[in-house]
Amino acid sequence: MLRLGVLPFVVCAALAGSPVVAAEIDHARQYGACMALAERDAQAAFDAALAWRDMGGGEGAEHCLAKALLYLKQYGEAARRFETLAQTVKAGPALKADLLDQAAQAWLLDGKAERAEAALTAALKLAPDDPGMLVDRGLARADLQWYKLALADFSRALEIDPRDADALAFRAAAHRYLDELDAAAVDAEAALTIDSENVGALIERGMVRRLKGDNAGARTDWMLVIELAPGTAAARMAQANLQRMELDPEGAKAGPK
Repeated sequence: MLRLGVLPFVVCAALAGSPVVAAEIDHARQYGACMALAERDAQAAFDAALAWRDMGGGEGAEHCLAKALLYLKQYGEAARRFETLAQTVKAGPALKADLLDQAAQAWLLDGKAERAEAALTAALKLAPDDPGMLVDRGLARADLQWYKLALADFSRALEIDPRDADALAFRAAAHRYLDELDAAAVDAEAALTIDSENVGALIERGMVRRLKGDNAGARTDWMLVIELAPGTAAARMAQANLQRMELDPEGAKAGPK
């Protein structure tokens, strides 16, 4: 759940350049432009952020550098920069928490689920009722195979936002890993009631159907995933499950967990 939006830094307070240079640069505009550029041309954004930092870009430039590194797939370095900025930025707890959440997402992309979980735990101390961060920590904990803790995070997020179809699909997966198939089925159905084309929920409902011996129902769900999201990781998982089912129609397990 990559959420790397523009934060409302008061970058003008962090100017380090001369009065003449400061007067020539609209730092707030530069910040927005740099963050947008990072998504289109990460290397150009990185170079621009370096130059801007030398002209007094301050916290805004540092944030753009971290985001550019993320899009350059330098995930570990991006995560470290997000964490450092969260510790040093002159901002309220909500913005610090958001930066820690961004660090966690970078750690997850770097395959460091434990670092991600720690960053999100710190973020949730600053913003304990943020459902997105609870979901993100649940995903990190699931990556670590801490399924009961992941389930608790998804459940808390759903108390705050009961119509989050993705959170319901993730909770369905956590229930499945814990062999709680009836609960998994309930969550998958609830997610699809909210969003009938939620591919995560379709994957999970197919998994549960397969585990309960309903091969036809599982096939229907996984074929729909391939139709709705061709070329995606979800479609590849659905295809792998279909192939596995063809090879072992009486199998007791449904695909990779």
